[in-house]
Amino acid sequence: MVGLFYSLGAMRFECDYLVIGTGIAGLTFAKTVADYGRVILLTKQSVEDSATNEAQGGVASVIDATDSFESHIEDTISVGRGINNREVVEICVKDGPARISELIALGTQFTHKKDEPEALDLGREGGHSARRIVHAADATGKEMIRALVETVRNLDNVAIYEQHMAVNLIVPNRQSPKRVCKGVYALDKKTGEVHSFVAPVTVLATGGLGKVYLYTSNPDVATGDGVAMGYRAGAKVANMEFFQFHPTILYHPEAKSVLISEAVRGEGGILRDIRGRAFMADYHPQKELAPRDVVARAIDDVLKRTGDDHVWLDVTHLDADFLRERFPNIYATCAKFGIDIASVPIPVVPGAHYSCGGLVTDTYGRTSIPGLFAVGEVACTGLHGANRLASNSLLEGLVFAHRAAELLIAHPPAVPDYENVEEWSVGDAIPSDEHVVVSQDWDELRRFMWNYVGIVRSDRRLERAQRRHAMLQEEIKEYYWQYVITSDLLELRNISTVAHLIITCAGLRQESRGLHFTSDYPKENPSYESDTIISRYDDV
Repeated sequence: MVGLFYSLGAMRFECDYLVIGTGIAGLTFAKTVADYGRVILLTKQSVEDSATNEAQGGVASVIDATDSFESHIEDTISVGRGINNREVVEICVKDGPARISELIALGTQFTHKKDEPEALDLGREGGHSARRIVHAADATGKEMIRALVETVRNLDNVAIYEQHMAVNLIVPNRQSPKRVCKGVYALDKKTGEVHSFVAPVTVLATGGLGKVYLYTSNPDVATGDGVAMGYRAGAKVANMEFFQFHPTILYHPEAKSVLISEAVRGEGGILRDIRGRAFMADYHPQKELAPRDVVARAIDDVLKRTGDDHVWLDVTHLDADFLRERFPNIYATCAKFGIDIASVPIPVVPGAHYSCGGLVTDTYGRTSIPGLFAVGEVACTGLHGANRLASNSLLEGLVFAHRAAELLIAHPPAVPDYENVEEWSVGDAIPSDEHVVVSQDWDELRRFMWNYVGIVRSDRRLERAQRRHAMLQEEIKEYYWQYVITSDLLELRNISTVAHLIITCAGLRQESRGLHFTSDYPKENPSYESDTIISRYDDV
């Protein structure tokens, strides 16, 4: 059992592996190390609440005999615009088939071909030169999470703490010669107590940060918690300017964060303006199968030029039975909003979708702080470069969570000294009766990030964002220290931190490359063919 120590109403929990986040990366790591030590999984909502659970398209992997590792590698690097780490790309691509086989062995029910029941049905998405997307209809993430959660819940050595939100990493003063991550302080949302969770290994698997933008495909949990905590603790952060906007989010007044998968375009969906004209040929020779950044900017340009609220994604020329079978969840979801996709086109707009930046890690998930690992979207491994190739994200979570676990199994870490781990103190903080401040700052921050630091940027927009952010940051900091913490306040604090990182990185890159497009520097500049790395301290 996991060690438990009581102290003045709050508690301290000890384990061998502390994992924060229950998406594909966190669950993969937990189930892999469970035979070698005690594991605690923390999640701020339920164990099933993650961006992985919302993933539709699938996992990119070389499965078909006509495909090749080299092709997948070159597709990834081409889309990443030359700043991918080739070693990382090769590792991820070549490990893919083994990780898919492992998921199948756990009971994951991927879709198979009708005419070849033993063969996986492989989809194709933008930027890929072959059909290599392993999927479970159009709800791949949900099926993967089902299998992983079922596995992890049956492991005796794993304890899951739901409704526990990480507050800060436990890292001694940065001047300390023994600076190492020893765990995390976490808020029990049910009781309001802040507990200490300590371990020789802390794994951030907290996912993405789409909620920093006004329109997003991400679930409500995606508030950049891991990146923000890691940065505050002094970990290196990279490439936060590269934020991927998914081209097709359902546009409907009652719909919230409803993604229309890349795979819909992969199967023949056509983008049309309000007047019915197919426009992607004006922007890229691959038309609808162009990389996501190109498609998102094309839609953004059409909307800005026409003043329209949305464009159409048209699949009415495809067979209705095929649509119901290939995209059952999308078909049913659209139907709930009165849209029969077999007979009328789908209204769509771009939305914030995926961060290619994050905490800098090596090929085993190690960050720049000893004892702290990062896996999944929270990490910047070097796989994506300036733009993510579709469906490489789930693959990355699987591969590098597994590699981190293998490293730690082979080289178990020494248990640090926990004697100097202080209890959480509320100090002079009092309960707040001004929650409107949090909601007001939340709305304002997300709106100026969308308007000034969105799909198309400029120096002037970034300067405006920086000024607005500086004012909000002071308000948030004052509120944080004055009042007792809540999960809403913590999420606001975290999206404010990641907004600062995005604005800063975007200002440093004076060129347009991949997902970062600025009207002041509309072309790539070879002198910027490298990562944008920043740190809270001067030890970059």
